[in-house]
Amino acid sequence: MSGPRSTQAFLQEVIDATPGGEVLKTCLQCGTCSGSCPSGPDMDHSPRMIFAMLMAGMKDDVLRSNTPWYCVSCYSCMARCPKEIPITDIMYTLKRKSIEAKLYDDSAAPDWSESFVGYVESFGRSFELGLATQYHLTHSPLRKVSLGSFALGMLSRNRLGILPERIEGMDQLSAILAKAKELEAH
Repeated sequence: MSGPRSTQAFLQEVIDATPGGEVLKTCLQCGTCSGSCPSGPDMDHSPRMIFAMLMAGMKDDVLRSNTPWYCVSCYSCMARCPKEIPITDIMYTLKRKSIEAKLYDDSAAPDWSESFVGYVESFGRSFELGLATQYHLTHSPLRKVSLGSFALGMLSRNRLGILPERIEGMDQLSAILAKAKELEAH
């Protein structure tokens, strides 16, 4: 079934499954989220485009997109969104919906997500250089050679750490993550 009702049905489903999701309907399509995203170059559609596709009822295209899988939950998009849309939470909703519909590509993007989570579990935060290196060495390394000058520029401006840094209170974070996994298992 197509038409306005089915077009709005998936959008409403995403809104209902996301805390604070109702504000998605106020998206200005300004692109601030996309411009703030450090994973943008690896996404097949920018967050802004994903929201436009949601509004257009392009359910399968949205759920097949790698965009939610490359979200590293840095919240830069949410901090900068003029409408305070819970973008990161919407990305989590889209991951769940993609898995439920069995429409996700299980090749590269989940590896990115797993690597990110691994660093958070080990150090309490992401380690961008390690994450990018680990991911790009196993997924099309020759295509990423062009990013070398970008990485060197980030290093020279002290915007990219060479070694991971562990947060204070790591034992507390580990306890929180363990409890979350326990609750998720039930």
